[in-house]
Amino acid sequence: MRILLVEDEPDLGKAIDRTLKQEKYIVDWAQDGNEAWEYLDSHWTQYTLAIFDWLLPGLSGIELLQRLRAKHSFLPVLMLTAKDRMEDKVAGLDAGADDYLVKPFGMAEMLARLRALQRRSPQIQPQQLQIGNLALDCGSRTVFHLDSHGKHQNISLTNKEFQLLEYLMKHPNQIVTTDQIRNQIWEASADSFSNVVAAQVRLLRRKLESVDCANLIETVHGVGYRMKRGEI
Repeated sequence: MRILLVEDEPDLGKAIDRTLKQEKYIVDWAQDGNEAWEYLDSHWTQYTLAIFDWLLPGLSGIELLQRLRAKHSFLPVLMLTAKDRMEDKVAGLDAGADDYLVKPFGMAEMLARLRALQRRSPQIQPQQLQIGNLALDCGSRTVFHLDSHGKHQNISLTNKEFQLLEYLMKHPNQIVTTDQIRNQIWEASADSFSNVVAAQVRLLRRKLESVDCANLIETVHGVGYRMKRGEI
């Protein structure tokens, strides 16, 4: 799941960015409103959630919200601000914010609010994906193999391995190109000419080999990859 974080305070931005990545989110971090709008104007459909600070250089968080809603986007947005007056909260919600968090705040509360926004989102995805004997739980961010007796064997994955597997499992039997994968699970600043996708697929396959699931990911030479649906 991809989040757009818009926060101009470096220390707070780094803390939020680190926390989100620890929770296996993909994060694009913009530090001013104009940069954020460049992300949103061309890629807003790629995001699952957004976090906007209210006061930003360039476009404010409120102006970003207004532009986003003018595109008829239902992207859930959590607004961060030091403004705690009731009229300020009303102004933010009326502009299109889905929730409001007053600074200073705890990271645990922020994550809980993001989970709540995901549950309410009209674009919500199934909580559990399964292909063959391989299952991925989107809520707990875990992957496990089901044996013939229905017992779970957890598979330990890194953030990027989990994100790659989740993306492939959401597109079973579809060929997804290397560029599509890179755009979905790497930050926008990633080098588009590197072989990070192929390297990540190799690492993921090694983890899946331990439960005889490596052959679920098929290489389509010169194009990309396909997650094969069906029993192994």
